Amino acid sequence: MHSRRSLLGLSLASLLVARGAGAQVSKFRSYDGPPVTQLQVFKTDRKLYLISGEKVLKTYRIALSGNDKGHKRWEGDGRTPEGTYMIDFRNPSSVFHLSLRISYPNARDVAEAKALGRKPGGDIFIHGGGGTTFLPWLRRDWTAGCIAVKDREIEEIYAMVQLGTPIFIFA
Repeated sequence: MHSRRSLLGLSLASLLVARGAGAQVSKFRSYDGPPVTQLQVFKTDRKLYLISGEKVLKTYRIALSGNDKGHKRWEGDGRTPEGTYMIDFRNPSSVFHLSLRISYPNARDVAEAKALGRKPGGDIFIHGGGGTTFLPWLRRDWTAGCIAVKDREIEEIYAMVQLGTPIFIFA
């Protein structure tokens, strides 16, 4: 029995050395497929589609906020905007693993919030879960207006989506 334990321990040690024990797997992936020409988000269905031309490349289940009915109107309302925007910033150091900023607010959003005597807010992102395990996914929606996917999914999205890509967000 002792020799089996020793053999098992030696085998495990060899495996760890061979795989680079303690080495982190990079969150940055490469992508060499067709270009993503647009993103489409359907809030009611909780789906994000990455599209090239007319072909859907990938589909993701998303989490939104708990207060998700209707278009974002002002800072702090917890809603995800609806309309046409662009991906305008890539954050490799996001608290939520990786993130892509959506160009909210546009001029119309600013004017509507101002008419209500409010600020439109901003910092709306597509992001990961921020290193959390499964806990946020026990709740369907947990963001403050952003679009969340799992960390491994934002790694794919981050690799595939370039700055300037349009995003269409539907109710």
